[in-house]
Amino acid sequence: MNLGLLGKTAIVTGGSRGIGFAVALQLVIEGANVVICGRHEDALKDAANKIEKETQQRVLAIVADVSSKADCEKLIKSTVAKHNRIDILINNAGMSSTNSFMDISTRQWTEDLDLKLFGAINCSEAAVPHMEATGGGSIVNVTAISGKSSTAGTMPTSVSRAAGIALTNTMSKDLGPLSIRVNAVCIGLIRSTQIERKWKKEQALMEWEDYSLLAAEQIPIPLGRIGEASEAANAIVFLASEAASYISGTALNIDGGTSPVV
Repeated sequence: MNLGLLGKTAIVTGGSRGIGFAVALQLVIEGANVVICGRHEDALKDAANKIEKETQQRVLAIVADVSSKADCEKLIKSTVAKHNRIDILINNAGMSSTNSFMDISTRQWTEDLDLKLFGAINCSEAAVPHMEATGGGSIVNVTAISGKSSTAGTMPTSVSRAAGIALTNTMSKDLGPLSIRVNAVCIGLIRSTQIERKWKKEQALMEWEDYSLLAAEQIPIPLGRIGEASEAANAIVFLASEAASYISGTALNIDGGTSPVV
């Protein structure tokens, strides 16, 4: 299938590791000009070098904190200065912050919403005029399945993720007339640095495949294993691409069938 990404310009926030890195790599493989951003310069440089080594293509790495409106504007301006356009924005920056309702401080609420919700808002506001100028574009907001169906002790993440899903649906209505598609993905349990640390702490003598099967039984995950970052990336890149040209306003679960909500 031709995804129609050759020559497109894509920004991936939180692109130095995990799902963001996997998305950036896949976009480069598909022929896109890719910009990655994150808060840590060393991690960004390492990610850019890994992508260049694997693909022989360079990516632009920009240090930016998406919770800062000024940083988001700088990110967009730097991308346009380099590539003259923006076609795709992947709002992936985020972290896992979970606690029970009465144990969350105001600061935790603010930091979580600033990063996950307002980060997507800030980057999208800055990118949309450039997408409109070139005839349209695609925005994918990376959220989590807890935004559709939460469990105890998952705030503030579940709340900011739910807001991200609502943001996606409303943005798709407002930006559709500009030929800008907006979709979300709702991530379940996907292999990450955080999960690998937990694996090595709890089951240091167990092979990854066995740990993945064990975790899937405990949750449970119908497909019987933890997902790989590349599997999430494949779905995200599809939604961002011309192959998904009539898909907008949806929130796709990438969770091995875990969520009770479609």
